[in-house]
Amino acid sequence: MAGTTRDRLVAAGVQIVDEHGFREVGVRAVAARVGVSHGAPRRYFATLDALLAAIAAEGIADLDAVLRPAIDAGIPAAAVAYWRFARDRPGMFELIFRHDVLAGAGESLRTTTGAWFRALVAETGDAEHALACWSSVHGLCVLAATRVPDAVGVVIDEATVRRVAENVGGS
Repeated sequence: MAGTTRDRLVAAGVQIVDEHGFREVGVRAVAARVGVSHGAPRRYFATLDALLAAIAAEGIADLDAVLRPAIDAGIPAAAVAYWRFARDRPGMFELIFRHDVLAGAGESLRTTTGAWFRALVAETGDAEHALACWSSVHGLCVLAATRVPDAVGVVIDEATVRRVAENVGGS
């Protein structure tokens, strides 16, 4: 791992989140992965929540990199990009929407997610319509991640996500 110690700590945290989920991130686990003392992360992050916010900022940047161009291609394309991120990186997807954990941790994470919503509003022309679309697609992602639909024999896949986005959000 190249970069500053802070960068290496965040990168290690991202790896842990992607491999095991955000609940497995701890100061000692991150330090051990980087090969520094367990006290080293405290030089860069006053609290575990501050470390989690820095990790979440990386995840939000990654989601932003795939979501922004997709939004420009229309709501169904954006919905599928969102779905793929949630499917491929469920631990990070959960972390970046845990505002209860991340609030006040110093990363201004809602700035980026707010821009996504404003882009959806611009695409739909109506804030309530945009909210209905985002909440529908986000709900599908959460349901699929928790495997709730398996219990009732429903499959949530990209085609389902696209249909919901087309019906709720338009094209």
